[in-house]
Amino acid sequence: MLIDRGFIRLDEGLVHYRMCGQAQASRLPLYMIHASPASAAPLVPLMTEFGQTRVCYAPDTLGNGDSAGPSPDAPDMDYYGDSVARILDKLKLDKVDVYGSHTGAHIACELAIRHPSRVRKVVFDGIGMFTPEDRVDFLKNYAPEMKPDVFGMQYTWAWHFIRDQMLHFPYFRRTPEFRRGEAMAPPEVLHDIVLDVLKGLTTYHKGYRAAFRHQDFERISLIQCPVFCVASTDDPLQGGVDRAHALVRAGAKAILPSERVPGGLQKKAAAIMQFIDA
Repeated sequence: MLIDRGFIRLDEGLVHYRMCGQAQASRLPLYMIHASPASAAPLVPLMTEFGQTRVCYAPDTLGNGDSAGPSPDAPDMDYYGDSVARILDKLKLDKVDVYGSHTGAHIACELAIRHPSRVRKVVFDGIGMFTPEDRVDFLKNYAPEMKPDVFGMQYTWAWHFIRDQMLHFPYFRRTPEFRRGEAMAPPEVLHDIVLDVLKGLTTYHKGYRAAFRHQDFERISLIQCPVFCVASTDDPLQGGVDRAHALVRAGAKAILPSERVPGGLQKKAAAIMQFIDA
């Protein structure tokens, strides 16, 4: 499955996107929204599965990867949801199914609420639904504002920021009770993610903070379309599956295999496609 890449222009500047698959009369396009803090590159394995039966689009969200930064200094989820609607206009997509991972799930939520005619079904692949105390802690400690440093400290920071997310969740609570039990990602994977973080060094934090401020417990119940609440077995946001599913008007929930185990990618993609196509 070949992945094509392109750019569209919004008022903020250029938005980079990946796409694959062929348009099908019987299936809507699938619009995929990635997790913070990097780009849509980690979605490519799932795209290659979904693209076998439909056309898929996966832009880098504003402020991440190769896309321009958001216009506001402190954008909220309303802004990010509306930005997706503007991207859909530029891509000439009237209606889509939407997949969102982590921060992308929060963006998908607001897109579905604010632009219900554009969305048929939504998939939350890991959604962080935190206590008020955790929200305050995450806003304070998770995504610091960064800028280039005369000594290049941003390079050391970015590597450890990404590496430590593989070790603990949240990464800044470096004690045994917050240790993740998964194997460390290969250095090549860490390298690629770090490069994307460095591209959005001064803006990467904006999507994170919008997600931490998002009033998801109040907003999810306003989604009118069916929602599939899922997380992989190695996702630290598994707790959000039950919380989100309890709020949706219609939908389903599941804990799906990790993409990192043999056959896990295909099983996960099949479960998501079954929900979308039902």
